[in-house]
Amino acid sequence: MIKLKDSFVELRARDRAKALLDEGTFRELLGPFEKFESPHLEPQGIVPQCDDGVVVARGTILGERAVVIAIEGAFQGGGIGEVSGAKIAGALEIAVHDNEKGVKTNAVIVLDSGGVRLQEANYGLLSISEIQSAIVALRNYVPVIGVIPGKIGCFGGMSMTAGLFSKIIITREGRMTLNGPEVIEQEAGVAEFDASDKRLIWNTIGGAQRQAIGLADILTEDDINDISEAVRAAVKEGKPSKLRSKKIDLYLSRINTVDPTKPLSPMEVRKMWVEDEPLEKETSKDVEDAEQNEKMMSRGRIWFEELTGVDNLKVGAVPSVLCADGKLGDELVRYIAVVPNPNGRFPRARKGEVGLEEGWTIAKYVKEAMEEDANKEKKRPIIAVVDVPSQAYGYKEELLGIFQSCAGAVDAYASARYAGHPIVSLLVGPAISGAFLTHGYQANRIIALDDPGVLVHAMSKQSAARITKRTIEELDEAAKKVPSIAYDIQSYSTLGTLEELVSGIDVAEPNAEHIKIIKEKLCKAIEVTRTSGIRDLSNRLTSEKALIGRAAGINVRSRLKEEWD
Repeated sequence: MIKLKDSFVELRARDRAKALLDEGTFRELLGPFEKFESPHLEPQGIVPQCDDGVVVARGTILGERAVVIAIEGAFQGGGIGEVSGAKIAGALEIAVHDNEKGVKTNAVIVLDSGGVRLQEANYGLLSISEIQSAIVALRNYVPVIGVIPGKIGCFGGMSMTAGLFSKIIITREGRMTLNGPEVIEQEAGVAEFDASDKRLIWNTIGGAQRQAIGLADILTEDDINDISEAVRAAVKEGKPSKLRSKKIDLYLSRINTVDPTKPLSPMEVRKMWVEDEPLEKETSKDVEDAEQNEKMMSRGRIWFEELTGVDNLKVGAVPSVLCADGKLGDELVRYIAVVPNPNGRFPRARKGEVGLEEGWTIAKYVKEAMEEDANKEKKRPIIAVVDVPSQAYGYKEELLGIFQSCAGAVDAYASARYAGHPIVSLLVGPAISGAFLTHGYQANRIIALDDPGVLVHAMSKQSAARITKRTIEELDEAAKKVPSIAYDIQSYSTLGTLEELVSGIDVAEPNAEHIKIIKEKLCKAIEVTRTSGIRDLSNRLTSEKALIGRAAGINVRSRLKEEWD
């Protein structure tokens, strides 16, 4: 007799959470009757939902305390906004505190998300960075388990978040990727990725392919019992010996074997990528070739060179990532920047975008600083010079797991911050989408230059208009009511995340006085970070502007703490 399956995919978020917890232990926090809904949707003519599309449930799994967080893909495509993001980040942050006190609390996240909710844009991007930070902290105590069943899948910044999980359980119906096919088609053209070719999409980013090449751990049937058993097995197994987001050398060596000028099929990747030791090491020839690459100036490169003097520049196999140690005040600091490289191996990452090589290379340089300073009482500060127009949009990037490369950099920055390295980001140009999450958003402090060319957002205007089915004019009009939708740094500053917005600086051609001013600002940010002793991102919620600009998210966290036990 054929056993009938009970679909997990067809369940709503609340029932998914209930199915994963031990029977009779489900207790929802901030449920729909408490009406914690986004305050940013109605002004745009969008009907909100009383739980804002996220279910947070307490209970047990195998008798152990657990929190299960489930995203409702049926509401706004599972997009992350201020309230929904605060529910996820807040729950994970409390779980971290529980474990720090010796109260073991496991965490399971069911992802059905298109990434940032574009109708809230920068609230979503900011929330995702805080979710990622909490996951990196929580993994030190318990496995953080992700379930990707479908129907939406796992896209955008939430795919990078999945790249941080201890274990990923996915169905064949599940999809996991940084850039959706429609966005790639919008940004790079139909020849790069045909969004109407469903077979191509599933063969590239579907669950079976992701599990086959090691970017997911367990491929399961769409069955409530099968998925529940997989979660229980992961809880019982505990923390893995090696996290995927820390396998820097392995993934850099794998990417190095790929010839980007030739066609590449999903089956070829399956044959090439066998879980093993790194395939190749960086050679002197790699360095020699890198040094011969043509230099293209950008704001990021200008500021990197002015701040470092480039005497100690590290030139590796990926010349689009600059790294140098230089004196700031009376101590040595590490500067990292992503810059254009017109001769880059991957064409979609030649204009300063963060691509496959860039994410893992950032991770490599941050990890190197951590290892060198491991036994030092005073850890080296790391300065991220941010001028990143976007992540790379390309078929090969998605096939080879750009989301995991970006997650590697997120992991490195967050781990360094928790280890005591002051991380400061200096925004001198665009800080867009997954590129900013990768390079800069895990900083203790963010300093931005007040200039029209300094932008923060979740997506380009053209793609944001297509995804939200609006015109660019309608987007601009909505931004007047909801500042988090706007691109300019003045609007972004109202969220209260910036340590300082610095005016009076010529960003494109800074003089000696301008460089001196910014160095002083960086020194101050480092000192404030050390003095505070705060190594998570909680300081972002305490500024005067944050108390107003992030009031809803602060309220969510406060109420979660009240209801937790």
